[in-house]
Amino acid sequence: MTFAADIRTAIHDDLAALHPVIERAYRGDAARAGWTHESDLIPEGERTDLETLRGLIDDPASRLLIARNGDTVIGCVNVQHRGGGLAYLGLLCVDPQLQAGGLGRQLVEAAECTARDIFGATTMEMTVIEQRAELIAWYVRRGYAVSGERRDFPIPMDPPLFMTVLVKPLG
Repeated sequence: MTFAADIRTAIHDDLAALHPVIERAYRGDAARAGWTHESDLIPEGERTDLETLRGLIDDPASRLLIARNGDTVIGCVNVQHRGGGLAYLGLLCVDPQLQAGGLGRQLVEAAECTARDIFGATTMEMTVIEQRAELIAWYVRRGYAVSGERRDFPIPMDPPLFMTVLVKPLG
């Protein structure tokens, strides 16, 4: 199912509808309907919370973009200005029932435009759990390159997880 979604900057009123989409996309059995989940690596716990999402909206160096199909929130992506021409792409998610239909690509493109046009970024950076080879390959097909840098996963895990850093020049 391919369609052009309505993508815009999120407001506080969007968060109650957005939060469950993020959780379904990343965690739990519902996430297994899609291909980008972390459920096998991180079996429990929330991916994020409403307070964190509110902080992304309130931070002037951040844009939380949401995708809607009519009145239904179906995905999101966050762009953070890191300074020095660098922006960070994170929290990309699409409702698991709608994955593999082009919406992720649309959200990445919107994030890159935001990074360039709003923050003046010349480079976009992101991190992906290193075990997610198919997801890393998806980003590589979109022009991202594996930088060779590896970072600790932000939540202590046993065994530990690590993040692969991907970068893309924004032309």
